[in-house]
Amino acid sequence: MTEFLKEIIQKNLGKIEENVSLQKYTTYKVGGVCRALIYPKDIDKLVEILRLIKKYKIPYKIIGNGSNLLFSDKEYNGVLLKLNFLNKLEIIGNKVIVGAGYPLIKLSLLTAKHALTGLEFASGIPGTIGGAIFMNAGAYKSDMGYITSSIKVITKDLQIITLTNNELDFHYRTSFLKKHPEYICIEATLKLNYGKKSEIEKVIKDRRERRIKSQPLEYPSAGSVFRNPEEIPAGKLIEDLGLKGVTKGGAEVSKKHANFIINAKQATAQDIKELIEYVHDTVLKEYNIDLKVEQEFVNWE
Repeated sequence: MTEFLKEIIQKNLGKIEENVSLQKYTTYKVGGVCRALIYPKDIDKLVEILRLIKKYKIPYKIIGNGSNLLFSDKEYNGVLLKLNFLNKLEIIGNKVIVGAGYPLIKLSLLTAKHALTGLEFASGIPGTIGGAIFMNAGAYKSDMGYITSSIKVITKDLQIITLTNNELDFHYRTSFLKKHPEYICIEATLKLNYGKKSEIEKVIKDRRERRIKSQPLEYPSAGSVFRNPEEIPAGKLIEDLGLKGVTKGGAEVSKKHANFIINAKQATAQDIKELIEYVHDTVLKEYNIDLKVEQEFVNWE
């Protein structure tokens, strides 16, 4: 790792933070220490960093805003790459070309100002474009699959290619990228529709007010814990079992929304994981429904 970081510095490939607490980089505000976090300066430098990662055989992961990740409390003895500097933005008519590191909420609000409709669903999702496409983030019966025309990716062979919507295999909370994490999204082309600015902004405002009333936004969380099964919303299943307010250590099933687990009292990652598993197992036992976890568990091996 030391030699790897030396090369990164010598070649001026990006900003480096060493031995950082993952509590700063995840919305759950939990996790151990990461050996090194790197912000590549641009796409070419990202490719060079990936080449060095291969050379030194270092574990790595791309992260966005950490809004869908549950890192363990152990040290992550590898490299995390944050693509914040891949944030170019170009709006041509109703076409949006945007870097993978661009914040999703910011883009939703900006496209509303341009009277472009299609991203209203994303106005409360605290991720980045790359992360949102990776997991096919969505809400209000819409998701990234409806608006993503194509993306540019770095392949496992460090080639840059374009994948079209059909190739991305979007389905409910999943995509080609989620099944092939060795492909790294670096840019997306979104196709929106023209609309009325006042109406678009009204939808965003109304949904923000609904979120404030129905979601525990005052606590660290990672949004909905479980995917909704076809039969009934996951939150209703959990609430009907009387699990609101159940705790494990500092983690709690939100009293406001049963499909949210919150970091109520300085929870550890282990607290949150145990509570997720308890809720899952209880629903499975009582209803024979195998709830799928939306969050990704990292560094639990």
